[in-house]
Parts: sequence; C-alpha cells; structure tokens
Amino acid sequence: MQYRAFRYATIVALGGFVFGLDAAVISGTVRFITAEFDLSDLEIGAVVSAPGFGVIFALLVTGILADKWGRKRTLQLIAFLYLVSAIWSALAPDFINLVAARFLGGLAFTSLTLAAMYIGEIAPSNMRGKLVAMNQINTVVGLSAAYFVNYLILKASGSGAAWVTNLGIEQYTWRWMLGSEIIPAAIWFVLLFTIPKSPRWLILTSKVDEARAVMAKLMPLKDIPSEIEHIQESIAQAGNDHSIKSQLKKLIGPSMRTAFWIGLAFAIVQPITGINAILFYAPTVFEQLGIGTDAAFMQAVFVGVISLIFASLALVFIDRIGRRPMTLFGLLWAVTSLAVCAYGFHMATYTLTPESLSSLQEIVDTSKLQSLVGIEFQSDVQFKGALTEVLGANVVRDQGSALIQSSASMPVTLILIGILSFIAAFQFSVGPIMWIIFSEIFSTQVRAVAIPAFALVVSIVNYFVNQFFPWQLTNMGARDIFLFYATTSALGLIALFKLLPETKNKSIEEIEVILQNSKTKESKTEKEATVLLD
Repeated sequence: MQYRAFRYATIVALGGFVFGLDAAVISGTVRFITAEFDLSDLEIGAVVSAPGFGVIFALLVTGILADKWGRKRTLQLIAFLYLVSAIWSALAPDFINLVAARFLGGLAFTSLTLAAMYIGEIAPSNMRGKLVAMNQINTVVGLSAAYFVNYLILKASGSGAAWVTNLGIEQYTWRWMLGSEIIPAAIWFVLLFTIPKSPRWLILTSKVDEARAVMAKLMPLKDIPSEIEHIQESIAQAGNDHSIKSQLKKLIGPSMRTAFWIGLAFAIVQPITGINAILFYAPTVFEQLGIGTDAAFMQAVFVGVISLIFASLALVFIDRIGRRPMTLFGLLWAVTSLAVCAYGFHMATYTLTPESLSSLQEIVDTSKLQSLVGIEFQSDVQFKGALTEVLGANVVRDQGSALIQSSASMPVTLILIGILSFIAAFQFSVGPIMWIIFSEIFSTQVRAVAIPAFALVVSIVNYFVNQFFPWQLTNMGARDIFLFYATTSALGLIALFKLLPETKNKSIEEIEVILQNSKTKESKTEKEATVLLD
C-alpha cells in the first residue's frame, strides 16, 4: 500500500522534473538569444521571467480548477501546457513569440502547487514529508539535467562534427536547448492518466464510495473509516460553502491566522534568498568570476550536482530531524554563504594590461581600450561602465565574459565555494521544506485556495527577482546583489524563528489543531498582558 502511494507520488512529482528543466534550461540560452534578437537588459529579464509572470495569472484560477475539476485533471492540463510551450519556444521566430511561449509555460508552473497538494492528500502522515519533498528532488534533477544538457549542446555546437551541422545544433544552439523539454513533458502527460483522484477531493465533492476505493489502495482497510470520519469532520466544521470567497475569508480569519503568517513568511523568504537569480542565470553569474563561457557552463553543471546531493539529503532527514530545525539551520547557512560571496566580490579588482589586450584583439577593437590600460577599477560596475564608454553597450554585452576574464583579479575559489554552499543550504532546507509546510498547515476546506495563493506570492517575488537581475547586475554589481540577498535572507530567518512550529509525523487535521491552539495561546497572552497594563 505504501508502494502505491510512493508510485503515485513519483508520477506526480515528475512534474517537478519538467518544471526544473523548463526553469533552468533558459540559463544556457541567454547569451545566444541576446545576440540573435539584440536584447536589452530588461528584455533579457522579460524572456527569463516570462514564466514567473505567467504563473501569477495561472494561480488565480488554480484553486478554482482544482476544486471543480479535481487535482488529477488539473495536473493533466498543466502537463499539456508544458508540452505546447516547449515546442513553441524551440520554434519561436522572434522575441515576442519567445516571451509568449515562455509565458504559456509559466501557466504550467502551478505544477509545483498542485503536486504538493495532491501528494499531501494521498500520502500517509509518516511518509508525507518524504513524498512531498520528492517534488523538490525532481525539480532539482530537472535543474541538473538542464545544466548538463546545455553544457553538452554547447560543446557539441563547437565541435565541427558533421552530425552537429546536419542537425543544425551549431546554427540553432539555443533552440536545441529549449527543445530538450519536449520529450519529458510528453511522458509526464501520458503517465498522469494512470494516477487515481485525490480521496480528500472526492470526499469534499461527496463521492465517499469512490474515495473509499482509492483509500483501499493507500492504507489498511481498518484505518479507512476513521480517516474518512476525520476528513468529514474537518469539512463539516468549515460548513458547506466551499466557494473561493468563503475559503479566502476562512484563510484570513482568526482560526487560520497562524497558518496564514507562516505561509506568507515562507512565500516571501524562499524566493527572496535570490535562488532563482542564480539558478536561472547560472552561466551569467559564473562569467562574473572571469572564468570564461565554457567554464561558466561547466560550473553550472556543478550547481546541478550540488543541488541534487543536498536535496536528496533533505529527503532523507526531513522526517527525522524535522521541519523547524532544518529550516532555521539552512537559512543561517545560506546567509553566511551569501555574505562570503559578497565579500569575495568586494575584494575584486579589474585591470587591463598590454598582455590582456593581445588576448582580446580578435574579438574587440583594442585600440579603443588603450586609454584604460593600467587603470585599476574597484568594482564590476565601474569597469563595465568604462568599457561601455569606449566600446559601446552592444560590444560589452556580447563580449563581457572575455573582457572580465582578461582583467579580473578576485578570490575565485572563495566565491565559488560561497555560491555552491548557498545552493546546498537552500536545497537542504527552505527549498523543499516550503512545499512540505504548504501541504501540511492548511486544512482541507481551504487548501485549494491557500496553497495557490501563497504560491502566487512566491511567483510574484520570483518574477521581480528574475526580471530585474540583469539590470541589477549592470547597475548594482555582483557584490551588492549578494549583500542584498544575504540581508533579506537574514530577515526571513528571524521571521521563521518566531513563527514556525514542528509538524513532522502529524496528520493534516492534527496540525490544524496545533496551529489553532497556538493562536488561542497568543490571544490569551495578549489579554493577560492587557489586564496587567490596565
């Protein structure tokens, strides 16, 4: 029976793989798309952030569809959108079509939300943490696959092999990268037809016999009556009105207030760490170290490997250590790592020498750079600004990696360790745990609205992070970006330290009682304080 729960969760969590692939594969295409369509910083941001913008709209209706059609049918629609988006993106003839195709894919980014909801509703309480975390694991596997595929395609495009020319990989490098998503999306779409409907949703829609049949596949027969009774009691306490308006009212009401603040804190903290800026722009970030384009793509592969290792460790320990200690330790670790990166970039200097000019003469007009030889620039912003004045913005944009590589002096190893350490911290803690918490703290009667609502907050924050990262890199510089993320992560650590309880090995209904009791204790303490003051 546990095997069936594991199998269904695995199939649904494959959406995480497709999401990870879709989200990260764009990182390898930035340089090619920028050159082909002659994009500005904000236009690059629009291409990368378009899915984050699309998911904002999708999340407004996800709860409605999940309640009306059910979790299974909504997941099937999402898989179909991924498939269409992947095909359209690979064939996009211009900037507008590419943004539109990726916007369509963003409508499918609600796969993470629905997957967490579905898995949380079919999983036994002692397995829920692991099974929901599988969604994040598969997301990380998808991210890793994207970096690896991008690296292989990049190396193949420069190999000069006949088969590379015949397949158009050399000419259409970025299209092959985006097209790598088509087959996984198609496979996921087909497999979703083999999973059952959510038993909690069946009970919510008064299909108790059908729910009982599904539960018989997931738990011992003797436990089914009590499980159905618990769910029905929870639904009965909420009343018969399951409209979106009613659910939103309950979500912000007194009984759900603690859950609301926990959800909001996670929804802001997780993306404000800057994780998606690093994951979605990985080669661009590593090019700031002056290691060159090929090495930057290779480092992005290491990001994927580190992500996979530590997300897997999170899966192993989440139901042993618990949600609260892993979240707090991971955020502290992340803050420290980001601060290390900021310090490393603070130590960086940029100086052009006669030797560096000789290495650049094949790609830029080095005569224009003579006035900058011997000048030591203290930040990447100053250096790029000076380069732009003499070479022009387009040249600096297209050859920025080589220009930095030829002039930068910085503690590269320290910064690399900081970046990879941050990735490890995120994937071990707040990355997977946010979705687990979302699947646990909201009762059955509001979860179809609550989970998409807070996922909407996540998406809005992610959208702004991704949209403005290229602009930030040009105008703020690498040091200030990492310092900003370290500061916001520290604030998130303080908030979750105050709010987050432990939820491991507890049913959704038990967690609901704990959170309500927590709110009752807070109210009692406030009243006692008021009496004392009076």
